[in-house]
Amino acid sequence: MFRRATTGILARIIRARLFSTGLPAAQTIDSTFAEAWKKVAPNLDPPKTPLSFMQPRPPTPSAIPSKLTVNFVLPYASEISGKEVDMVIIPASTGQMGVLPGHVSTITELKPGVLSVHEGNEVKKYFVSSGFAFIHANSIADIVAVEAAPLDQIDSSLVQKGLAEFNQKLSSASTDLEKAEAQIGVDVHSALNAALTG
Repeated sequence: MFRRATTGILARIIRARLFSTGLPAAQTIDSTFAEAWKKVAPNLDPPKTPLSFMQPRPPTPSAIPSKLTVNFVLPYASEISGKEVDMVIIPASTGQMGVLPGHVSTITELKPGVLSVHEGNEVKKYFVSSGFAFIHANSIADIVAVEAAPLDQIDSSLVQKGLAEFNQKLSSASTDLEKAEAQIGVDVHSALNAALTG
């Protein structure tokens, strides 16, 4: 009985509105809310909601574009913003993933490894610790990493030293927490070492 009632309600809601990909650009603020806000706080502007910062999604092209638009951001900086490239190679949790223009929509977790951005004959490589990649059907790739550094700015002697330290910590760890922290350090430094030597 409950299942039938909720199914009927959801069906009416879905029929009544479009899915988010088909919505036109929405108003940035509800007029009834703005009027009510002015009555309560006439000297303050109404607060902005996430909807007021969102831009309408660009349409999915009918033909495959020749370039892939890449946005690569970190919590503290934007490394690449709206750059048109030929291809990116992402260190996905399932293995290396090449993304070309027209790639199918995908969300993937990043593992420690090398992110390669290919533009013509130029290849820019970054080491990423973790994060996510969002590949959109309109040939836009949004890559969000927790930490990243250009590969040419990483000191291999410090990587070797860090790997030795974390291997020592792993062998002497007594609690599960210490073992997990040391294992993460070993994994990241091993990936860094492989990126620098490979």
